[in-house]
Formats: sequence, structure tokens, C-alpha cells
Amino acid sequence: MIVIVAPGQGSQKPGFLAPWLELPGVHERLRALGDAAGVDLVEHGTVSDADTIRDTLVAQPLIVAAGILTLDALGDRARLASGVAGHSVGEITAAVAAGVLTAEDAMALVGERARAMADAAAQTPTGMAAVLGADEAALEARLAELGLQPANYNGGGQIVVAGALDALAALAEVPPERARVIPLQTAGAFHTDYMAPAVERFRARAAETAAADPTTTLWTNRDGSAVASGPAFLDLVVGQVSSPVRWDRCMEAFAAAGVTGIVELAPAGALTGLAKRGLRGVPSVGITTPEDLEAAVALLESGAAA
Repeated sequence: MIVIVAPGQGSQKPGFLAPWLELPGVHERLRALGDAAGVDLVEHGTVSDADTIRDTLVAQPLIVAAGILTLDALGDRARLASGVAGHSVGEITAAVAAGVLTAEDAMALVGERARAMADAAAQTPTGMAAVLGADEAALEARLAELGLQPANYNGGGQIVVAGALDALAALAEVPPERARVIPLQTAGAFHTDYMAPAVERFRARAAETAAADPTTTLWTNRDGSAVASGPAFLDLVVGQVSSPVRWDRCMEAFAAAGVTGIVELAPAGALTGLAKRGLRGVPSVGITTPEDLEAAVALLESGAAA
């Protein structure tokens, strides 16, 4: 059983889409996806610098578009996967893979998500940090002391936390026992109560979006359960903006379903890294350039033949 996963913000590097634009028709496809989102993705995927493509307004549409281009390149072979899931904004990419959203609707949706979250982040200076190796209960107690919130339970001993900058600095100075705190370059405290202003704005856009029922298993960040319907997906993806990403539970769901391989869509790296710790021994392929497609297809076909 092979699972396709779609990454969230933070995996992209300057120029990472340039190799994809060498494929026939991809330049026009990326231009159309950017138009749907209201962002020039051709420019940002090829020549924009690191600071520009980390900007929430650019990063979220860029990541979803990269995943869609990867799905396009895989074609019917993507259907060999037994299920899909996405981390944070990657849930929108996963919805395309599961037949819940069209590519164009996904890009329009992520464009509004990015704008709503950027505006919410601009209201109060906040940030995020990755905490490695902490006891979960001890960390949650320390977060409560500092007024911080968990944002991503990533599994493999990694939890991303978010909140006020001074509180994050205090956590770094006095972390839980045996824990390491790594500041992240993000524009705000995503997946926490700080994003509440973005929720209703995003909900209004989601209400205008057509969503079909999944054609394959689609696991949700909310708790690792399978999404029951298209409307249920829209409710979940809206709520996800201000609630923690439970990627640990997604990986637990993969394991319970009998996962035998992971294929990560572009821009790959983060989720295959987490799988190496959270799903030890499960083979994985991360697709960063078209050169990785052959290995990804081989893994998908191995799952179909099993």
C-alpha cells in the first residue's frame, strides 16, 4: 500500500520549479495556476529569492502548484496510490489528488487562504519554533506557562510551537529537559488561535467552492481520520487554519492501514524526513525534480503489484 503525501510550507527553495518548466506544456499550466491564485508563479518558481518565496502570499500557492505539477507528471500512475494526505497547506494539494477539488479551484482556494493568513499574521508579531526531543506532556506544561500553543505535532519527536516572540525566546532559553528549540522563519503563529481572524474569511471562500467526495482515502490533519465527503473536507481545511496539524496521527493512520511506501510530491523533503523517524523501515521517494519521477513510479507500481 503506497501513500502519496503533499508537503506544507517550508520545503521550497529558489528556482525549484525551473526543471519542471522544461517539460512540454508546463509553463502554460503554471501560468494558468498562478492566474487562478492571483500570483505570478512562473516568476516566483524560477527567479524569486528565498525571502520572497517564504512570504506566505507566495509560498502557499507556490507549494500547491508544485504538487499539482507533480500530479500532472505522474498522470494515471498517481491513482496507483491507496490514499493521500497533505501537511498543512498540502491538504489542498491532497484534495486535488483525491478528486475532491479541481486544480483551478484548489489554486483559487489557496490564494485566499494565503491572503487571509498573511493579514491575520500582520495583526500581532508572532512566530514559530520547532521543539525536538521533548516529552510531550512536559512540553505542553511549559507552553501553558508561557502562553504558547502547539501548532504541528509532526511525529518522530518533533513538535512545532507558536506564539508571542518573547515567549518563544523564553522557551529557547529554558526548554524542557533534553529538548532542543529551533526558531523557524515564518510570518506568524499559524495553526493557532492567532489565526482566528483568517478563519471566517477563508470559510466564505470555501463556501463558494465545489467539492466532490474523495475517490480514494484522504486522511485529515485534524486527527488522522479519513475524510467522509467533499463538504466535510472543506469544513476541515477551514478549521485547520487555526488548529494544530496532527501529522503524527496521519502517520499512525498510514501504519494502521498497512503502508508499504511513501511518495512525497514536490517540493519534497520534509515529509519523507518525518517518515524516516515516524514510519521506520517504510521506503520513501521524494520528488524534487522530474528526474525523481521514475523512482516514484516504480514505488507506486510495486504497491499496486503487491
